[in-house]
Amino acid sequence: MNGSRIAAVGHYQPAKVLTNEDLAGLVDTSDEWIRSRVGIRTRHIAGPDEPVDELAAHAAAKALAAAGLTPADIDMVLVATSTAVDRSPNMAARAAARLGIPQAATMDLNVVCAGFTHALATADHAVRAGGASRVLVIGADKMSEVTDWSDRTTCVLVGDGAGAAVVEAADEPAIGPVLWGSVPEMGNAVRIEGTPPRFAQEGQSVYRWATTQLPPIARKACERAGLEPADLAGVVLHQANLRIIEPLAQKIGAVNAVVARDVTESGNTSAASIPLAFSKLVEQGVLTTGDPVLLFGFGGNLSYAGQVVRCP
Repeated sequence: MNGSRIAAVGHYQPAKVLTNEDLAGLVDTSDEWIRSRVGIRTRHIAGPDEPVDELAAHAAAKALAAAGLTPADIDMVLVATSTAVDRSPNMAARAAARLGIPQAATMDLNVVCAGFTHALATADHAVRAGGASRVLVIGADKMSEVTDWSDRTTCVLVGDGAGAAVVEAADEPAIGPVLWGSVPEMGNAVRIEGTPPRFAQEGQSVYRWATTQLPPIARKACERAGLEPADLAGVVLHQANLRIIEPLAQKIGAVNAVVARDVTESGNTSAASIPLAFSKLVEQGVLTTGDPVLLFGFGGNLSYAGQVVRCP
């Protein structure tokens, strides 16, 4: 074995749906204002009895079932999240316990909105190095818990959810080389801090960075996989804002690709957004086995990470 692949994916969203009309009853906003600025129509919100690890476990169980595996087949669990309330046990250990996974290595990664693509690269490296045979990679966030619901600039953006992938060894690499990095000196542009922690961002700074600085980086991720952007069947960017997703996808040059726009119905789910949107496209049959898909996360810390994967 000299590579790894995504064997299956899965996703989960809480049952409660919060519409733009609902938000208009909380803050001074409207459906038209929200749609015109961020493209979001609805978002799913977890209840007080639905912690991050429960969201993660639901998505992971779906991915395991799709892969035809049992919990005992997994020897590493990675959870990308920035909304864990407690420090220990971590979310990966809690999710593993919910799933009944025995003796797995369990680690959380906090790279905010780029967390899943960082975790996917870490799983790929672990499998190729022989440190793990099958890895559950999960992106899960409960953004509603770190949001000030009286702040119309942020509360209209967020949603809760989780997405997961099973990564395993493969004869031929089906997860391309990662291209990752950050702009630490601009890290304060996206924050979750304070007591209680609250999400805040400098929206215009993030918009300019994402739409001007990230396109050549995303194209280079394709180059590392030996592909041109025009070869891609799908592009799944962090679902931050439709006004970021559409120009960024256009500037990448993936003219033949399906572009994920799950943000319209899910909002910004941080580390969950990429696996959530990817899993939906797979489930709907929009992307099929073997299709080359660019996964590209960006956001908090002004971090980014992207890789081309083959669809399970």
